[in-house]
Amino acid sequence: MSEKVMDNNKVSVIGKVISGFTFSHEVFGEGFYMVDLEVNRLSEQSDIIPVMVSERLLDVEENYIGCTVEALGQFRSYNRHEGEKNRLVLSVFAREIRFMEEFTDYTKTNQIYLDGYICKEPIYRKTPLGREIADLLLAVNRPYGKSDYIPCIAWGRNARYASGFMVGSQIRVWGRVQSREYTKKISETECEKRIAYEVSVSKLEFVEQP
Repeated sequence: MSEKVMDNNKVSVIGKVISGFTFSHEVFGEGFYMVDLEVNRLSEQSDIIPVMVSERLLDVEENYIGCTVEALGQFRSYNRHEGEKNRLVLSVFAREIRFMEEFTDYTKTNQIYLDGYICKEPIYRKTPLGREIADLLLAVNRPYGKSDYIPCIAWGRNARYASGFMVGSQIRVWGRVQSREYTKKISETECEKRIAYEVSVSKLEFVEQP
């Protein structure tokens, strides 16, 4: 497995375990489970981030609720079939889990670095209060010909800069993983609350091709 490919998607989140483990899938006899971490922001808010963990990393029968852990790995995506549509499902794929005693440096609770390719034209807009936003979809290569599709959101000067990127441009992104609640209209009378996950961009750069 090429190290270079592994270096293009790195994430570290530190937070409190707030759920039990739910089975996700099995690969070659190895079970993978989902668990939720509550990750504090610098503001009073927090993000609820789903983490995928192998049963070889942790005893999934144990109750870790309330424990503070650091999950190191990659931000991954897969398509889940829902009726006739596909839904992009995102989670942190943990390669390492470390238990921590006490943690107070909230500037380091949530860090991500991605090196990928713009795979959809950036959507640039302004909020009613005039704040600039750009939505990006980044394809980040994985070994064995796979890719993860990661939604990113940039603000202000970064948004203006990102609005000029062409499909196929290679860019690098630094930021944090955030969760955002939204309401999805299912039918004329029905709505349901869902959570979207994306990368909030603090810094980005265009990679010049040789």
